[in-house]
Formats: sequence, structure tokens, C-alpha cells
Amino acid sequence: MYDWMVLGEWLELAVRWLHVVTAIAWIGSSFYFIALDLGLHRDRNLASGADGEEWQVHGGGFYHIQKYLVAPAQMPDHLVWFKWESYMTWLSGFAMLALVYYLGAEFYLIDPAVLELSQVQAIALSMASLAFGWVAYNTLCKGFVNANQTALMAALFVVLVGMAWFYTQVFSGRAAMLHLGAFTASIMTANVFFIIMPNQRVVVADLIAGRAPDPKYGKIAKQRSTHNNYLTLPVVFLMLSNHYPLVFATKYNWVIASLVFLMGVTIRHWFNSRHARKGNPHWTLGLTVVLFLLTAWLSTAALRTQPQEAALDGAALRYASAQGFDDVVGIVQGRCSMCHAAEPSWDGLAWPPKGIVLETPAQIAHEARRIYLQAGITHAMPPANLSFMESEEREAIILWFQRAGEGGQDS
Repeated sequence: MYDWMVLGEWLELAVRWLHVVTAIAWIGSSFYFIALDLGLHRDRNLASGADGEEWQVHGGGFYHIQKYLVAPAQMPDHLVWFKWESYMTWLSGFAMLALVYYLGAEFYLIDPAVLELSQVQAIALSMASLAFGWVAYNTLCKGFVNANQTALMAALFVVLVGMAWFYTQVFSGRAAMLHLGAFTASIMTANVFFIIMPNQRVVVADLIAGRAPDPKYGKIAKQRSTHNNYLTLPVVFLMLSNHYPLVFATKYNWVIASLVFLMGVTIRHWFNSRHARKGNPHWTLGLTVVLFLLTAWLSTAALRTQPQEAALDGAALRYASAQGFDDVVGIVQGRCSMCHAAEPSWDGLAWPPKGIVLETPAQIAHEARRIYLQAGITHAMPPANLSFMESEEREAIILWFQRAGEGGQDS
């Protein structure tokens, strides 16, 4: 069992690494092409019939890039498609969601103090919400197809704020922020899969058949690509937020998430304006700083320094009843609780690291797996062994956890 648990940790690390690598590839190519499109010189009568061109230098060489407003006169022999970066980012991200929040629903997804849910109910609600995101967004895009695009973005912002509030009413704070990021990222990948790529295939099919492609397909694809451009930075923030209780473990976490979306718009607007040679709108940077300071203030104004006591049910009850639990409680309270407390006594700490409190037996039982992996199997905790946890104490943690896995009390 325990070898499988360690193997599971490595699997999680491998999938997380894959997710980061593919996300870098997707975000990098997306940002590059948006910047390229905005920076094209369109005031030149190009012999090729292209809409614009750009000269760039990188890696010791010069690049001459041209963009066609709809398509070239004929299909090129070698055409590079940018799609797998998006698909693999979503697939690896969903795999992470399943590994951490679905398999660990009892610990990371469900918070009985927020809403009593079974694991099946919580997972079903999670999946349904991701599907709802695409349906709601796509409906808005179709309804606002001929409207001012700023109005469309405002309508999308209302949906995102509503989902931020909704997630905090059904899941734990950590899971709520992560799900809002997954909700948005699912919209972005669905844009690629359902709109951008199919539209590009229509244009390619027209070229192969010798027909003049309809420019509407490229226009729609560009609209969705622009939306992705403005949603990217908030998604990155939300994916990182689960490491910072200041973001997720506050009364106003849904408001913070909403402000993060606004910061994503202001930051990207500055870059996009620069790339389009429309000056330096420094006001956007000033507004971003104001919004960031406001989120910091909100996070400290209502930080949950005293989490609700976890109910002793399921796995937590098994760990609490296993032989050696009383010894482990003493070890953790003596070596870990000075930091992992509602009001840490360790100098320099204003709140418990990662929002994990280990003061009571119930809290310790609820975090059994973390304690086993971080202080038993590995020596990650205490950091630098500042509280001098002995090897015998680590062995006691390992033995207790294994006894719990074997059914609790020894005969």
C-alpha cells in the first residue's frame, strides 16, 4: 500500500510537470502570435498579397513573417498547426484535478463547514460546472456576435464573478479557487477545440478545393483567441493560489478572484497596446497595483486564522483509532504545532503555513497523509528540522500510519 502511495506522489509530480511544460508552450505561442498580429505593418502593398508583415530578430538570425488576412492563394506544402499545446495543457490539468481533488475529495475538495457533500456529489458537481462554463460562454459569444466586444467581455466577467461566488459556496476555499481556474481554462481549450481549429479546417478545405475562403471564419477564430489572451494570466494566478492561504482561506476569496480577472485585463492591455504601437498606457499598470493592494487588504481583513474543526469520519476516524495515534499527537504537537497553529508562536509567522493547523487530535488525524509523507517518509518537515524531530519519532509516524492502513488497532 505504502509503495503505491509513494508511487502516487511521483505520478502526481510527473503529471504536474507535464502540465507546467505544456502550459508554458501554449501560453508562449499564444502570447507570441497575439503580439505578432498586433505588431504587423499593414501599410505596405505586399506583392504576396499578405495583409501585413514583420521583421524580427532572435537567436542570431532574422525572420521575415507575413500574415494573410484570410488565406494565401493556394495551400502551402508544409503547414504547422498549433493545437496540441492547448489540448495537452487541459488534459494534464484535468489529470491533476482527478489525482488531487477527486481521489483526495475527502481532504481537498469537500469542506463540511461549507456544504455537506458526498465524494460522488462533489466530483459530479465539479465536472458539471466545467461543462456549464463552455455552454454559458459560447452562448454569450453567439448572442453578442454583432455587439460591442467590450459588452461581451463585461458579460463574461459577470459569469466569472458568479462562478467565483458559487464555488466558494460548495467547495473548500482551496478547491474553489482551483476550480475557477479550471473553469476558465476549460473555456480556453474549448475555444481551440470547438471554434478555432474547426474554422481553420474549413479555410484549409476551401483552399484545397480551389474555393475562396469566407473571411468570417478567421474573424471568429481571432475573437476567441483574443479572449484566451485576456484570460490567461488570471488562470495562472488561480492555479498558483492553492499554495497561498492568504488567497483562498479568506472570507472574501471570491472577491479576490474577481479582482484578479480585472488585473489580467489591465496587464494584457498594457502589453497589447505596446505591441500594437499605440503608446504606453501606464495608467493600466497603476490600476493593476491598486487592484493588487486591494486584494492584499481583503486577504488580511478576514483571514480564517481558526479553521473549522474537521469532522472525524472516514479515513480521519481510522487514523485517530489506530494504535500509536496518541504518541503521534504528542510528536506533532511538540514538533509542528508551534508553526501549524491558528496563532503560530514561531517568530515571523502570522498564519499557519499552507493554512494547515495541527493543534488538536482531530486536525492531526485529518492531515494524516500529509504528516506521513512530509515528516515520516521524507524529512521535508519540519523545515531544516528546526524543531529537532528525532528519527525514532519519524518511525513512530510511519508505523502509526501503516497500522491505520491495515485496519486500525493491533491485536
